[in-house]
Amino acid sequence: MSNPKGKTNEMDGGRRSLLAVTVTAGGVASVATALPFAATMLPSDRAKALGAPVEADIGSMAPGEMQILEWRGKPVWIVRRTKEMLEGIKKSDANVADPNSRVPQQPEYAKNEFRSIKDEFAVLVGVCTHLGCSPQMKTSDAQAEMGANWGGGFYCPCHGSKFDFAGRVYKGVPAPTNLEVPPYTYLSDSKILIGDDKKGA
Repeated sequence: MSNPKGKTNEMDGGRRSLLAVTVTAGGVASVATALPFAATMLPSDRAKALGAPVEADIGSMAPGEMQILEWRGKPVWIVRRTKEMLEGIKKSDANVADPNSRVPQQPEYAKNEFRSIKDEFAVLVGVCTHLGCSPQMKTSDAQAEMGANWGGGFYCPCHGSKFDFAGRVYKGVPAPTNLEVPPYTYLSDSKILIGDDKKGA
């Protein structure tokens, strides 16, 4: 059954109007979504928590000082180790469970005696590898409390796990592995970028 000529034109006109509205609405939606999308390109606290690299200024850190930052929702410690701390690491070789860092808890460039790029600075995820508590830094002066083989490092009060100043776990404690070393790189002598090592050490 054929439609009258006028009705066909009326329907075609209706279709064209519908098409015009759809395209226009789509254009408005595109503009409306462009601004929020552009805003997402800017780094945010949430993005940093989800894994965006975090920059740390270490230029003013004194020997023996610790700086704590947040990366991926976890505390990251930067410790400027003293000569005594470095000596304590050497002396603890016989007391730690994985002295040569065979378990992959660190990038390859940190698989060395001090588990770091530069001996002076330790960069460690401050989460115990037992049940996720956050250990406390204790110097070698706490030997009476920590035991005769204590050369300084980190102690987890939750279940008694101990780590030296390289983050290596002591033998006979609940924690099964060394503390994690996150990926990181030096942007300069005074700045470290945590969470990104593609720029090279």
